[in-house]
Amino acid sequence: MTRTVHLIRDSYPALGGLDTTLARALLRSVSAGVIGETFRIYSPGRVLAFGKRDSTEVGFQRAAEASRRHGYVPIVRLAGGRAAVFHENTLAFGWTLPIAAPREGIQDRFEALAKLLVRAFARVGVETKIGEIPGEYCPGRFSVHHGAGRKVMGVGQRLAHNAAHVGGVIVVGGAAAINDVIGPVYGALGVDFDPSATGSLDEMAPGLTLSAVSDAIVVELAQLAAVVEDTLSVATVAAGRAMVPDHLVFDT
Repeated sequence: MTRTVHLIRDSYPALGGLDTTLARALLRSVSAGVIGETFRIYSPGRVLAFGKRDSTEVGFQRAAEASRRHGYVPIVRLAGGRAAVFHENTLAFGWTLPIAAPREGIQDRFEALAKLLVRAFARVGVETKIGEIPGEYCPGRFSVHHGAGRKVMGVGQRLAHNAAHVGGVIVVGGAAAINDVIGPVYGALGVDFDPSATGSLDEMAPGLTLSAVSDAIVVELAQLAAVVEDTLSVATVAAGRAMVPDHLVFDT
C-alpha cells in the first residue's frame, strides 16, 4: 500500500492561539482514525509559545506581559520545552502520524523530522546540522543549526493514544526579532540564553523566502510518501476554536 501524507497549508495568523489548537485537534483526529498522516506547514502570526514548565515559573505572568508588549500573543503550546517565538518570517510545521504504540520510536521520529529538514535546507543553499548549540533558546537535542553555529529550527513532540505530533518552528528570517522578545521573556522566567546562538536561514542565503523553504520541504516529503494537497475540515477548525481558551494566557 502506498504511503500517503495529507499536506495542509491552512493558517489563521489573525486568530491568536488557533494555529496551536488546530495541531491538537489534528492529533485527536489522526488518533481516532478520522484522517490519515498529515503534514501541516504554514506562516504563523506573532505568537510566544510557552512550554508547560514555563507556566509553573514564578515570573510566568511577567513573561506573558513582556510578550504582549512586543506584539506577541502568549499561549501554552502542546509540547514541552521552553518558550519559543513564532513570527511572520518563520514557518511553523506539524507532522502528525497514526501510530499504534506512539511511546515507541519517539527519538526515531525526532531524528526523521530533523534529517528531512536538513535535506530541505540544503536544497535552498543552506548547509545545516542537527544538535543543541550552547546557549540556544528553547534548547533541544534535535535542534538544527547552520554553519555559523546559530539555531534555525526547534522541535517538540506530543503523543495521543494512537498518534504522534512532531511540530516546531523554522526561522527563515528575523533572528533579531526573536532575541528582542525572548530576552525579556527569559529574563522574567529566570532562564539564561545566549543571543548569539539565535539564527535564521537567510543569514546564509540572503533573499531566501518562506515559499522557497516550504516548497523544498514538500519536495523532500514527497521522497517518503505520496503527497496529497488537502485542507482542514470544518469540524477540525471548529474543534480548534473550542480549545483556544485552554491555551491562551490571559492578562491577570
